[in-house]
Formats: sequence, structure tokens, C-alpha cells
Amino acid sequence: MLAIAAHRDDVELTCGGTLARLSRLGRRIGIVDLTQGEMGSRGSADLRAAEAAAAAAVLGVEVRENLALPDAGITNTPATRAALARVLRRLKPAVVIAPAPRGRHPDHRVAAQLIRDAVFVAGLSKVAPEIAAYRPRKIIHAIAYREDHVKPTFVVDISDDFDTKLAAVRCYASQFDGATQAGEAYPTGDPLYHVLRHQASHYGSLIRCRFGEPFWTSETMKVDDVSTLEVSTF
Repeated sequence: MLAIAAHRDDVELTCGGTLARLSRLGRRIGIVDLTQGEMGSRGSADLRAAEAAAAAAVLGVEVRENLALPDAGITNTPATRAALARVLRRLKPAVVIAPAPRGRHPDHRVAAQLIRDAVFVAGLSKVAPEIAAYRPRKIIHAIAYREDHVKPTFVVDISDDFDTKLAAVRCYASQFDGATQAGEAYPTGDPLYHVLRHQASHYGSLIRCRFGEPFWTSETMKVDDVSTLEVSTF
């Protein structure tokens, strides 16, 4: 499983609980940050790099890389698609987590489409031919805080992993200590850490558990045995 996002801390905010759960279950997970976050209003690129390393350790991430695309200036071009395709071929994830298709920050919106296009391009043998072609099997979009435009396809139960998610988010003290909003998380008047708890509790309630993280897929989900479907209707 490889989570790819525009900025250091985006992954922790949107799907950190899911990564923590997968790590706890023995799955191999990685993160690719597309930018170094040098345009952030708080902190610096070097400080965010140290915070990202600390957060990766909390989540149990095996590899975390940075593509060093320009912060607040990510573009979806043949060059950026090929650069990301090389990473995908080298790391060979089965599943890629991408940002929500819509978002407040231009980098988030562009990153979502860049990732989808790079996953496709990674399977074209004549693009960056120095590395053998490889295409991940599936893309899922982490849509936490973005329920305004699309409903979740599914929600992951992170009840046992929410505290780990929050610990990873807290590694970014330069970004979030004293903050009331971040990324796609809109302010409610509460401290940001409380907002994250409220959001996770909301999505958890949709699947009858304490905390959850929502995802969307463009393709319809397959069910083999409808008698085993979870989440009670009443």
C-alpha cells in the first residue's frame, strides 16, 4: 500500500489511521510526498522533513520518499507523470491511496489527477523505458473532510488505531499546535486535534464504530456474498 499526497502531513490527516491499521496487521506500507512543503505559512521545509520522519516512525511506514515538486505549483505534465511513474515502478505497490478529487488547495486537486495519470503511465513500457513497466492494481481516494462532493464508497474502521493517527499528526507541531484548521479540515471553533476526532467519529458512526476514515473509488465495489454484508440497517 502506497499513500501519495501533495504535502508532508496530508497523508497523516486523511488516511493515517488506515496506514496504522495496515502496519499493525503486518502489511507493507509507504508514503510519497510530492512536495517539500516549502511554501507553508508555518515552519520550514527542513523542519517538516524531520516531522515527517517522526510521523512515519509512529505509523510504522517502511519507506517515505519525497518527489520535490514545487509546493503550491504541482503540475500534471508528461515530465511529472514520468517522474512519479518511476517511483511506482520501483516500489511496486498493489494499491495506491490518492487525495480527494476535489479540494481547497490547488495542489490537492492536481495531485489527485496526477497520481491517477501516473499510475496509468507506469504501465506504458515506452515511458521512462529504463525501468520495467509496472501498474498498481487499484487507486482509492482518501476523502476525509470532503464529503461535500461525493459520498464514501467505504469506510475503514480505525477505532483501534485513531490514537496512533493522532500521535502521527501531533508530530507536525510546527503546523498544527494551536491551529484550528489544516488542509481540507475546515475550522469549527475547536482546536484542530478536536476537529480530527469529531470527523473520525462521524465517519465511524456511518459503519457503527467509534472512529473511521472514508474512501472513494471510481469503480463499483464487488460483493461475492450479500449475506455477509456488514453494518446493520437498523
